[in-house]
Amino acid sequence: MRVIAVWAVSTLTMLVLAGILPDFQLQSDDGDSITRTAFTAAWGAGAFGLLSALVWPVLVRALLIVPALVLGALVFFLNGSLLWIALRLIPDGRGDANPETAVVVAAVMSAVASAASTALAVRDDDAHWRRLSRLADRRRRRSSTSDGRGGPPGIVFVQLDGVGHDVLRQAAADGLMPTVAGRIADEAGHRLTPWFTDWSSQTGASQLAILHGSNFDVPAFRWYEKETGTVMVSSRPASALEMQRRAIARTHDGGLLTVDGASRGNLFSGGATQLALVLSMAARLGKGRRSRAGYFAYFSDPANAVRTALSFTAEVGREIGQSTRARIRKEAPRVKRGGLYPFIRAFATVVERDVVVAAVIGDMFAGRTTVYADLVAYDEVAHHSGPHSRDAEKVLTRLDRSLGLISRAAEHAPRSYRIVLLSDHGQSPGETFAGKYGLTLKDLVRAGCGLPVPRRAQRTRSASEARDAVRIALHRPVDEQEAEHQAALSDPVVLASGNLGLLSFPDIEGRASREEIDRRHPALLGTLANHPGIGFLLVRSEEHGSVVLGRGGAEVPVPELTDGEGPLAGYGTGAAEAVRRTDSFPHVADVMVNSMYEPETGAVHAFEEQIGSHGGLGGEQSRPFLLWPRTLTDPVDALAAEGGSPVTAVVGAEAVHRVLAHWIRELSGPQVPLAEQSSTRGPVPRTDGAAPDGAAPDGAEVVPGADDPVPGGRG
Repeated sequence: MRVIAVWAVSTLTMLVLAGILPDFQLQSDDGDSITRTAFTAAWGAGAFGLLSALVWPVLVRALLIVPALVLGALVFFLNGSLLWIALRLIPDGRGDANPETAVVVAAVMSAVASAASTALAVRDDDAHWRRLSRLADRRRRRSSTSDGRGGPPGIVFVQLDGVGHDVLRQAAADGLMPTVAGRIADEAGHRLTPWFTDWSSQTGASQLAILHGSNFDVPAFRWYEKETGTVMVSSRPASALEMQRRAIARTHDGGLLTVDGASRGNLFSGGATQLALVLSMAARLGKGRRSRAGYFAYFSDPANAVRTALSFTAEVGREIGQSTRARIRKEAPRVKRGGLYPFIRAFATVVERDVVVAAVIGDMFAGRTTVYADLVAYDEVAHHSGPHSRDAEKVLTRLDRSLGLISRAAEHAPRSYRIVLLSDHGQSPGETFAGKYGLTLKDLVRAGCGLPVPRRAQRTRSASEARDAVRIALHRPVDEQEAEHQAALSDPVVLASGNLGLLSFPDIEGRASREEIDRRHPALLGTLANHPGIGFLLVRSEEHGSVVLGRGGAEVPVPELTDGEGPLAGYGTGAAEAVRRTDSFPHVADVMVNSMYEPETGAVHAFEEQIGSHGGLGGEQSRPFLLWPRTLTDPVDALAAEGGSPVTAVVGAEAVHRVLAHWIRELSGPQVPLAEQSSTRGPVPRTDGAAPDGAAPDGAEVVPGADDPVPGGRG
């Protein structure tokens, strides 16, 4: 079909040129009908295309001995000669052109046919695959890292950001994701199982623990640190770098990917030496440290640039059409999707996806041992359209095509690969807190404190990772301090992370107690605990230790919390332990606020402008998935082997890290500790911002080791 379409475009081009150029004719001297002229143009365009396909490669190969400057001049004349021959093949001598005109016509038609073919191949995965495989093959030939097909298998972890266990299973059952469905149906080959997040069910906490083994002291997507007056935001480069530094200091381990690993499209490096689009590295200084290197590597291929640019434009139009339809139909719930959002969505669903997939394919063709990549497309769309919306379902279908490309690359890679699919969290649907009750959490807190509340409820900034990623890709500065938090020290700082809210009093040193809050603002805790949109609060009591407060005066000491009972009723398995663990964090907020949850509908109320949210407890957001080959050890058995005691489920992102680390050792043997890498393998990371000696020449970046000083490491 693409050949026929290009033929039609070439025919039209030839007709236009015949009408413009006086020395180029497609008619007899007596003139022809429009139909006859069109037939003549089609014949000439077909003959020229056939000659170009058959004769041109032979001519180019024969002329390789000709000096480059001479060949550059010959190309135009040879192309013109092919067109002149094609015109001579038209019956009845209707085609004619003088030699100079033939050169011009041939050049224009070749350019138009090439552009048309590239544009039409945008949706053709086979054509895209051929381009990516050629690029990856060139990189592999330059690289010396390939172990050969007979070596130990490598492993590729592909994170489908925000895709919950139930969403994935349903999408596969409905035929939206045939690649995934094939894996799930192959019970002998793969198995799908859920795992359970921490209280902070969001990418910052989950991926930090998965890649670096610890998310201790990460209470939410954004949180306030009193000692420095800093708002830490997981999607900000300096904050992400500081989070990574703290995790490495706590575990004394560089990360999951320290041995011949690659990190693609992630918030954190995982200790990999091959990096692209890694947010924490955007805060690094010096050549070779910038996370944008992956963009340049991908877009250096013009065909990739055309494919992605056209898909980007189509995605912007798709979002505008979908949001307009939602407004016309008055669909509910919904949030505003205007402004820059269509472009942010297109970046997340097209640009980042294409760059990450190309990088992963390149990693496999280079024979790298471990690859971890994050595809954020679904998460971004589900925030604004809903996790079960048609918009989100279409994104899942396109992601499945990308997974098909990766699976196909594994079949042709120089070593065998095990592909593991996983997610960092799910998403729970529901109307926003502000949309349901007419005021934001910040407004409610201020009202409970007796402070003035704006007449018009304020919109709460969305914790969307893609927004800051766009700014970084465009090399625009990202302000670490958010203007909405620049209030008087006596005013409370209210932050949102999906349906999890954090309340801090900057002028109270350390963690404020319930008694001190009651002395200052007697109505605040009661107002929050009894509001219908709030499920429970966590606050420290001087008399009873930390307690969880609920509606109707419910009060349970944290050590006595039980899943499914009291204020935690309905929040699911592991909720009590998740609250207890967060309560132990040094930077836990003075008051932690979790929204209500309706088990019957699965709905929560986000404190941000999101109708699909994650960040707290309640529903599908806490149930991501693992889809793994059965040739690997069962996750529960892997945890038992790592911890020495039996377990029944994978609970917490740190547990996922132990499972993935076990699988890597299972395939590749014991991993070399980070501190010993300099003596066992090169290159050695440098701390002066320069690329290491012998680094791969493919736009890779280098992450420091555990003992390597980290510039700009303050949040």
